[in-house]
Order: sequence, then structure tokens, then C-alpha cells
Amino acid sequence: MCVDRMAKRAFRWLLLSAMLMLSAMPAQAERIRDLASFGGVRDNVLVGYGLVVGLDNSGDQTTQAPFTGQSLSNMLSQLGITVPPGTNMQLRNVAAVIVTADLPPFSRPGQRLDVTVSSVGNARSLRGGTLLMTPLKGADGDTYAIAQGNLLIGGVGAEAGGSSVQINQQASGRIAGGAMVEREVPLDLGANGGLLELELKEADFGTAQRVVSAINAEFGQPVAAARNARVIALDGPQNANSRVNFMARVENVQVTPSEAAARVVLNSRTGSIVLNGKVMLRQAAVAHGNLSIVIDTDVGVSQPNPFGGGETVVVEDTEISIEQQPGTLKVVEGANLLEVVDALNSLGATPADLMSILEALKAAGSLRAELEII
Repeated sequence: MCVDRMAKRAFRWLLLSAMLMLSAMPAQAERIRDLASFGGVRDNVLVGYGLVVGLDNSGDQTTQAPFTGQSLSNMLSQLGITVPPGTNMQLRNVAAVIVTADLPPFSRPGQRLDVTVSSVGNARSLRGGTLLMTPLKGADGDTYAIAQGNLLIGGVGAEAGGSSVQINQQASGRIAGGAMVEREVPLDLGANGGLLELELKEADFGTAQRVVSAINAEFGQPVAAARNARVIALDGPQNANSRVNFMARVENVQVTPSEAAARVVLNSRTGSIVLNGKVMLRQAAVAHGNLSIVIDTDVGVSQPNPFGGGETVVVEDTEISIEQQPGTLKVVEGANLLEVVDALNSLGATPADLMSILEALKAAGSLRAELEII
């Protein structure tokens, strides 16, 4: 027991020492391609509606998902097969699905894309299914790719005798290279006299100024100018080949970004709390205590006397108690991340309670950081 405690304590000090070493290290230079991207060079989302066939009696129930039967009838009519009106097709091997994909920039007809297929009905599993030809459309309503192929499902499940077991999700899957590009997205970089725009992933005036200085120093002339904290205008060549070489050279320029602002991120769903290295705590006194309400119900039976003519009834005896743990004032203060962590840990609060304490410290002006709740 003592050995485990000593090992945990040693690991904690090792972790804290590593945090101190990282906080003391200067900011490292990064390539511009890791900090920014050229305007217009982005992915485009595609979506389509289709049918998956070949399921092992695990598809949609047409009584609860009537659109599956309607879609199948429309597809069969396009193939020259007429389904009599009013036919009740009990097809458990078919499922209606939504197909999504990302169309990368500069994609050309004939290229392959990975697609994700997700059930929209009540199909139990898409395992073993085949996606039929599905047009994938962009936000403008035009078709940019066609998807078709056999699904790969990561989940698995089994059921027998009223019992079932399932691992991971079976109502969605992927098709590697399952879509073929049929139409490209027009993109003409530098069409406006060779003018290009470089967009920082995170808006920061200091980083924008450093990027401009580094690019101009790389080319030996003023080819870059900042428009705001995010957008940087570049005066590139008008020739396409020279422009590509210019952009590649810009992407490989090394820049040391400005240090991030002090920030505390609270995840209200998972209870996670993340602090960066610039968080500081001015001196403050914090009292923390828990209030718990316990409701205890005992169920008893009231039995009448023999020949009394009464009825046996169930009687509930409920007791309610309120307990409050005492909370004493503790002083918290920290000039660096290690001291802030030690100060918050000294309160002995759970992550959920710590979120409320951090909000109160921010309101009191003690927490010198941006508080972000996600």
C-alpha cells in the first residue's frame, strides 16, 4: 500500500516537473501552412439519399418507414419495373440511408472519395449491405459525385431467445473510395491580378504582424500586407506555375506565433476542465461545502386483527434529512500554471463543483483568464 502511494506521489511530481519544463520553454516556430490556409482552398460537403440492399432481414419496416417503400418503387420504375398501386411490400432487406462525403479542393472528375452511410429509418443493422447508385449534391443542388459500393460496418451484434448484445454502432458505416467525382468545383486562385488571401486559423493581431514580416523578409520585398487580425493579402505572380511555386514557398516560411491568451475551458457535459499555461489567480478566499438531501422511504404492511373485518394495506414511512458539510475559507493564489493547479486542488472540490468555483472566481476578478464553456 505504501509502495503504491509513493509511486503515485513520484509520478505526480514527475508530471508537475514536466509541466514546469514545458511552460518554461520558448514558443517554437511553425510553418505558415500549419497556421493558415489560402482563401478559397477548402473542402465542400456533399449529401445524398439512397438505398442499401442485401441486408439479412435487418432493414426498415415499411409500415413504420413508408418512404423506404416509396423510394424502392421509384427506383424500380426507372429500371422498367412497374409495381401495382397499393402493393404492401414487406421488404426487410432494404434500408433508406443518407450518404455524406467531403469534396477536397482541386478534385477532378474520376477521383474517388470516401463516403459515410447512415440509416434514416428503423433498420437494425446495415451489415452486409450494398449501397445503390446515389447522387451526392452540394449546397447549390448540383450533383458532384456518385456513390455506390459495399459497406464496411464496425459494429457487431447478436440476439437469441429474447436476449441481445451489441458492440459499437451498426446503423452506419463507410465505403472507402465509394464515390466517384463527376464534376469539379471551379476555383481560380489569383484571378484578380494575382492577388491571394492568406487566412489565419485563429485571428490574432500579433501573429498576423509576424506572418507579414516573415513573408516579406523571405521574398526581400513587400509582397504581404495584413488586412485585419485574420486575413493577409499577398501579391502573387499572374502565371499559374509561378503562382504555385510562390504559394509553396509561402507555406514553408517559419513563423513564431504569438502566445495564446489565458483561457479556461469547461466542458459541462463531461466535467472536463482544461487550463493553458497563462492562467493566473489573484489572491482570493474561497469557502466550499456540499449540501445533500437524503430521502429514505420504508415500506411496511398494516395487518388488521383477526376477524376485525379490515383490509391489509401498504404503509410508506418517509424520512427526509438534510446534511451540509462545513466549508472553511481557503486562500487561493497562483502566478503560474503549477501554482494555480495546486491552489485549486487544495479546495478538495469535485470537477462539477470546481466549475462553479471558477465561475465565481472569474466574477470576483481573481481568475485572470477567459472562461469558455462548451
